[in-house]
Amino acid sequence: MFDTFQLSSVFAVVAVLSSLALLGYFSWKTLRTSNLFQKGITLYQQENYKSAEATFRQVIAINSTNDVVRLLLGDTLMQQGKVEEATQQFQDVINRAPKKVDAYLRLSNALMRLEKKESAIATLEQARDLLQAQRQAQKLEEVNRVLEKLKKS
Repeated sequence: MFDTFQLSSVFAVVAVLSSLALLGYFSWKTLRTSNLFQKGITLYQQENYKSAEATFRQVIAINSTNDVVRLLLGDTLMQQGKVEEATQQFQDVINRAPKKVDAYLRLSNALMRLEKKESAIATLEQARDLLQAQRQAQKLEEVNRVLEKLKKS
């Protein structure tokens, strides 16, 4: 029969092996995600937008909370003229990370391409407010210039 010491040892070994298995799994997942992400970037830079889209979708399937990949997927969709789909990607990022200024800027651009000027202006104004709060003076100046132009036209 097992005594208490042997039983404790068995539990310890099982705990260590389980931890190592989990660590191995998460390491593999991280490496796979990183490799796919880099592949997507390369494909985008090569202007192979269809393949870049597929690759970014793979990354999102592995890690659905990566907002940078969603922004890049949106950019890729924009390059293919899939503006409605891109708009949804940018809006998803805003819903999850409401302080992510880049999502507002990209969404505003997509709304302008959809000829939704008032929505684009409202979105840019939200970006402007975030930039002020984050004290990003240079980007704030650029957004203010764009807003002035949009409101005049």
